[in-house]
Amino acid sequence: MEQKNISSVLKSVEKPGRYIGGEYNRIIKDKDSVSCRFAFCFPDTYEIGMSNLGVRILYDVLNRAEGVWCERVYAPWEDMKGKMEEYSIPLTALESTDELSKFDLVAFSLQYEMCYTTVLSMLRLAGLPIWAGERGEDCPIIIGGGPCVYNPEPIADFFDLINIGEGEEVLPEICALYQEMKGDGSYTREGFLRRAASIEGVYIPSLYEVSYNPDGTIREYSPRYSDIPRKIKKRIIKNLDEAPYPEKLVMPYIETVHDRIVLEVYRGCIRGCRFCQAGMVYRPIREKSPEVLCRNAKCLYENSGYDEISLISLSISDYSRLPELTDGLLSWTDDARVSLSLPSLRIDSFSEELMRKVSSVRTGGITFAPEAGTQRLRDVINKNVSEEDLLRSVGIAFRGGKSNVKLYFMNGLPTETDEDIAGIAALAKRVVHEYYTMPKEERPRGVGVTVSVSCFVPKPFTPFQWERQDSLESLERKQELLKGFINDKKIKYSYHDARVSCIEALLARGDRRLAPAIALMAEEGAMLEAWDEYFDYEKWLSALERTGVDMDFYTTRGFSTDEVLPWDIIDIGVTKQFLLRERERAYEEKTTPSCMEKCSGCGANKLGGNTRWCN
Repeated sequence: MEQKNISSVLKSVEKPGRYIGGEYNRIIKDKDSVSCRFAFCFPDTYEIGMSNLGVRILYDVLNRAEGVWCERVYAPWEDMKGKMEEYSIPLTALESTDELSKFDLVAFSLQYEMCYTTVLSMLRLAGLPIWAGERGEDCPIIIGGGPCVYNPEPIADFFDLINIGEGEEVLPEICALYQEMKGDGSYTREGFLRRAASIEGVYIPSLYEVSYNPDGTIREYSPRYSDIPRKIKKRIIKNLDEAPYPEKLVMPYIETVHDRIVLEVYRGCIRGCRFCQAGMVYRPIREKSPEVLCRNAKCLYENSGYDEISLISLSISDYSRLPELTDGLLSWTDDARVSLSLPSLRIDSFSEELMRKVSSVRTGGITFAPEAGTQRLRDVINKNVSEEDLLRSVGIAFRGGKSNVKLYFMNGLPTETDEDIAGIAALAKRVVHEYYTMPKEERPRGVGVTVSVSCFVPKPFTPFQWERQDSLESLERKQELLKGFINDKKIKYSYHDARVSCIEALLARGDRRLAPAIALMAEEGAMLEAWDEYFDYEKWLSALERTGVDMDFYTTRGFSTDEVLPWDIIDIGVTKQFLLRERERAYEEKTTPSCMEKCSGCGANKLGGNTRWCN
């Protein structure tokens, strides 16, 4: 069969700009003068990956390292994948157009469990073995990182090395070790992985044996050697002011999901929502100073020309110096006609002052996340917001000229009843009613409330990590039940596919015995499953059956509080004792105050960092 290159098939695929590279501010180096070539892969499309802040930061960090050249790789869309398979076109990096087999280190950022089959499909397109145990001396080292690896076990057999935690320091250290061993002639795959295991935040799955009890639960994780750590401690950046941040952004030729400057204001969260994995795994809270943030923003504006700056964190309105920051930015952004956006506002900290300062809050719609329809259930999940908080906030939004409000909820939460489901519809109706309490001449035109409901997935390292997930039938029944309660044309209702949530829970809570099913899915063409059109639930059920996986064992079975969990090999700082205390408080319907009000002793302070919240 005729072999072609990517450029020869660009005219026959949708959005060829995804594959051509050559963007302004991309980093090009002389590949003959570098000693470590690093391919940073994002297992989704170019438009999604180019918007990911973590990739932008690590691309910059790695290319600052002496002798390292980091390049970008994204997953092809289905049409390009078909052409690549038809004409034996290998997956290549954008900067050099070299295929992945020519790189030393190939890393994947795992943002969502449904990307796992895409990772394997990308390896297959690159002509690289998907199983770590089948890779020879000449194969690149395959690295995994990102939020999904806080339970790395379902994908552990596919990766040579896994970065647990933040990568700004770890990845350059891995590259430096590779350069050292290649330079002195001591490099072998096995030798490199043995030495890399001593780097804090590095997990080498092949160096651990897993044994199981007769009932299928895990007996223990055993290091194969005495010098291998029994638990992998999460790596964090302790001082964000001193951490590198991109001064230039690679400017795409086509529209991406977030075409704007993104400023990371802080990491961590002072709240303790009991369903939220991010709020636990990103602790301790570490803030950047307004001075550094303003300097970053001005630099990126001058080097990019973007006309919007988005301030991001898990809850931007919890940033302790937000007034200083917004005042500092507005001192020049108004004159430069640059708008500010705050995408993660909490209901209980939304104010008229923020409405005045932030342009994205003055126009368009606004989103709040009550998460549950009744105060009882909001207390169970420790949301620490009330109906009064929500009505006050939407009132501010309506008076500020907003007419569209989006409300995020979950169904399937622990202790949930049909009354809680009915409460979602009732709360949406009260928001509409709040609009009509305003004098007619003061109302913005055309009120609309969108109720968006996702399905609860019990995630690792949360107080709800032991809970069972609702069955598919129960989740779908609740979705239909809520649909029946919503009878106001001003309220729109959307909900997440419960089948996707069931597979997400399987992959989030699974162990190494899931790997054959994931591999089978990829072998049979599964890819880009984060996109609705490419997700196939029946195909998953078939793959699980053929590989002997009992899905209910990982999803609808509640985990015992004394069993070894698949992710117990990881130490995120937050203790299991704290999570158990929070679980007990959930069933007592008791809330826990935020870190700003009182330290609850989660344990994350042992990791250090320039945090003002931990005792």
